[in-house]
Amino acid sequence: MPSLEEELFPSTPGKFKIDRAHSMNRQFHRCFASTSTMFLWALFLIALTASYLSFQSFVDSGSKYFTASWGGLQWEKQVRVSSQIRRSGGMSVLVTGAAGFVGTHVSLALKRRGDGVVGLDNFNNYYDPSLKKARRALLDSHGIFVVEGDINDSRMLEKLFDIVAFTHVMHLAAQAGVRYAMENPNSYVHSNIAGLVSLLEACKSANPQPSVVWASSSSVYGLNEKVPFSESDRTDQPASLYAATKKAGEEITHTYNHIYGLSITGLRFFTVYGPWGRPDMAYFSFTRNILQGKPIKIYRGKNRVDLARDFTYIDDIVKGCLGSLDTSGKSTGSGGKKRGPAPYRIFNLGNTSPVTVPTLVSILERYLKTKAKRNLVDMPGNGDVPFTHANISLARSELGYKPTTDLQTGLKKFVRWYLSYYGYNHGKPVN
Repeated sequence: MPSLEEELFPSTPGKFKIDRAHSMNRQFHRCFASTSTMFLWALFLIALTASYLSFQSFVDSGSKYFTASWGGLQWEKQVRVSSQIRRSGGMSVLVTGAAGFVGTHVSLALKRRGDGVVGLDNFNNYYDPSLKKARRALLDSHGIFVVEGDINDSRMLEKLFDIVAFTHVMHLAAQAGVRYAMENPNSYVHSNIAGLVSLLEACKSANPQPSVVWASSSSVYGLNEKVPFSESDRTDQPASLYAATKKAGEEITHTYNHIYGLSITGLRFFTVYGPWGRPDMAYFSFTRNILQGKPIKIYRGKNRVDLARDFTYIDDIVKGCLGSLDTSGKSTGSGGKKRGPAPYRIFNLGNTSPVTVPTLVSILERYLKTKAKRNLVDMPGNGDVPFTHANISLARSELGYKPTTDLQTGLKKFVRWYLSYYGYNHGKPVN
C-alpha cells in the first residue's frame, strides 16, 4: 500500500488560477407625476420594484451561500457509505471544510485508520476553487464523500445528522486569512461566527450529541508580547477581524459546552504549511513568484526587525487533530438538554521553533534553485503580528503531541509537491 505522502503527489499537473468576485451596483430612479392617476401608478410601480428587489436579494443570497443541491436517495446512500466505520472502536466523523488544506489531510488520515468520514465544503472562491476540487477528487479516490453545501444551511445539517449518528465533528470550515478581512469583513462573520453557531445548534440538538473538535487560531494571541504563547495567556487584544472572530468562537463554544453539555476542544493552529496548502499563504505565494521571476514582498516589523513564525508542518497538525478526537470524551446532553458537565479544552498546536521569513525564503531558493527578487518593506497595519511562538506543553501532556518535522524538511516536501502539481519540469531533482 502506498504511503500517504506518495498519494498526495498528483500524477496529472493542475492549473493555477485565482477567481475574484466582482460586485455590481444597481441604480434605480423614481418618477413622480402631478396628477393623482400618475401618483397612484408611481406608488404601484414603487411597490412592485420593492417586492422584486426583496425577492432578488433573497435569491442572490441564496445562490451565494446555498447553491449546492443535496438530498435524494443516491445522496443519502453516498453519505451512509462514506460514514461507515471499518475498525473496532472507530468513530464516525463529520469533517467541515473537508476540501480545504487541513481538512483534506485530516480526512485522509481518519479514513486510512478505518474511521467513517463524511466531508462538507462550500467550495468558495477565496482562492482557486480548482485546487479544492482536486483535493475533493483525492478524497473521492479514497472513498470519502464530500457534501457540497454551506454550514449555515440548517436544513442540510439536520438532514446529515438524521442520516448518520456522528460520534465526532471535526470543524475546520472557516473564512481564513488576516489581510482579506479588510476587503470582505462580512464573509468572516458569515463563516466564523454565524456558521459556527449553526453547526453547534445542529450538534446540541442531535441525539446522541457528537464531540466537537474545531480550529481556532494562534491569531487570538493578538498583541500579546509574552512568549512563548500559552493557553492561559490573555487573548483579549486581537489585531485583526479574523482573530476577533476566532476569539468569539472560543467564547461561543464555551457557552454551548456550559449550557448544552457539548464536549468541545479548540485547537490554536500555528502557521500550517505543506503539500496541498493554501495559495494565499506566504510560503506558497513566494514559491509561485520565485518560479515566475516576480518580486516578493518581505515585511519587517518595528526597527526593521524580521518577522518570525512558528511554522508547523501539516503532518504534525494532523497528529494533533487525531489526538484531540481520540481524547475528546463524550458530550453529556441529549436532545438539546444537558445531563452533566462535559470536557472543554483548548490546545496550542505549533512547532515551538520560530523561523524568520527571510530564512524561509532562503530555504525555498535552495530547493527551487532560483534566487528570489526580494523587496523588503515595513509591515503595514493590516492585522499581521510580528511573531508567533507556541508553548505546546499542554498538548504534549494531554494529547501526546510531539512535532517531528523541521522547516527545511517540510519545505522540501512542499516544493516537491508544488513542482509536480503545477507541472514544472526543470530537469533538476529537489535535493
